[in-house]
Amino acid sequence: MADFTLSRYRRLLTALIGAGYRFQPYSGYLTGPAERVVILRHDVDKRAANALATAQIEHEMGIAGTYYFRILPCSFDAAIIKEIARLGHETGYHYEDVALVGRDRRFSSEQQLAELAIESFCNNLAAMRALVPVETICMHGSPLSRYDNTLLWRYYDYRHYGIIGEPYLDTPFERVQYLTDTGRTWNNRKISVRDKVSTSHGTYRTTLDIIRAAEENSLSPQLMLTIHPQRWTNSSGLWIYELLAQRAKNQIKRIIAKR
Repeated sequence: MADFTLSRYRRLLTALIGAGYRFQPYSGYLTGPAERVVILRHDVDKRAANALATAQIEHEMGIAGTYYFRILPCSFDAAIIKEIARLGHETGYHYEDVALVGRDRRFSSEQQLAELAIESFCNNLAAMRALVPVETICMHGSPLSRYDNTLLWRYYDYRHYGIIGEPYLDTPFERVQYLTDTGRTWNNRKISVRDKVSTSHGTYRTTLDIIRAAEENSLSPQLMLTIHPQRWTNSSGLWIYELLAQRAKNQIKRIIAKR
């Protein structure tokens, strides 16, 4: 069986359930963290239909997670966002306002950039809240941008906008093991520009490695599992396209990450 298929994804979730983990969306973890928990996070960078597919699988299995949507058309599909919320999942804003505002011009200061970016953030957050509740946000890595989107919070406080948490800023990664499929691999810091945390949480070559770790009880009692649904599909055509496209992207990201 190939990796990064929906069949393999279902098997991963089954292994974590079998290992005694409870699944929580990010807001649920912040307000009442379980002792043995998987914080199930999805960054919907593109292919919103893939996100609906994973959301449906999780719903069938009695699992709730968090889905972060970008404001761009490749991610922001109103009907799908509302349907994922209807299935019982948390929905949030995958913000990239600093990168969006900063892509066409240079600024005399970070603060000037932040002033324009917070206006963009508020408008986009309102657009999402017109569809679904939003309690948490998560930055988009924007690997080709010179700007880190969390720059906003050097000058503003997201709690003033009714946001209770941001995974990169509010998760105790000293005890929460971070597992991310960025780059169509697992925890590969060599090709991850910004989707990484300060504490090392191991490298896994394949999803099967994580499944075996769950079965052997060698994972941390608390996990954040970050899934990019665009990578997970049972369509052979889309699977091959994603494989080839990601290989090309990883070459570029490897260079950027070194810098």
